Amino acid sequence: MARLSQADLATLNRTFDDRSPQELLQWAREIFGDRVAAMSSMQEAGNVICHMLSHIPVRMPVVFVDTGVLFQETLETRDRLMREYGLTIHTYKPALTMEEQTEKYGILYLSAEGQKQCCEMRKSEPLDAIRGQYDALIGSLRRADGGRRGVCPILAVDTRLNCLRINVLANFSNEQMDDYIAQNQVILNPLHKQGFSTIGCNRCTTPVLPGEPKRAGRWRHLGPWSVYCGINPTDMDPERAPAVDLPQDLIDRILGRSTDFMI
Repeated sequence: MARLSQADLATLNRTFDDRSPQELLQWAREIFGDRVAAMSSMQEAGNVICHMLSHIPVRMPVVFVDTGVLFQETLETRDRLMREYGLTIHTYKPALTMEEQTEKYGILYLSAEGQKQCCEMRKSEPLDAIRGQYDALIGSLRRADGGRRGVCPILAVDTRLNCLRINVLANFSNEQMDDYIAQNQVILNPLHKQGFSTIGCNRCTTPVLPGEPKRAGRWRHLGPWSVYCGINPTDMDPERAPAVDLPQDLIDRILGRSTDFMI
């Protein structure tokens, strides 16, 4: 195995800023083959990626975490994507039901520290099941979402899952997103039309009022509005994801180079 750091990706990230999401999806499939999957939480951006995957076509599975306390509309959106887009969506769940978790730990999401623990158990830990299965995961973070995501790179290393995160929509503007959804009649979570700008668990997500920040509805009872669950490494301290271990030949393909092993 060899090491791939975030610094190693700097040049490629600058180059990829001019690429379309579809081009980035095709690149990911060419480089990683069957060891790449997309991620979706059944929100607007993830659904756009799902539509792109079914229409380019660049076939790959989709990874979805069912926290056990999602809105029914979110689960129905997942089912529609499988049925109408012909996607293979793998659903992962926490080890404990919410009832079992509450009995063991209490109502965690009522405090900031408890929220982190709850998100860890219900959102992040289920993804540990795919560590080693994929070398790359397609994400849907966008710089237009602002906050910590305002500078998210297209390519980011994820040490927890030891893979590369590829945010193919990173440079997709709000106008481009709206145009793509309208022109392609993308299947959307119906909660978006009910005032939910972002959608998470039913315990911790509320609609957003006009003029409020986009993430105002997430963990509103805790504040500040810039709270993140931690499932995306680039939302957190960048020191959390300095480098990953991948085969040397794969790193060479990612960086578009050949390695001379002669001394």
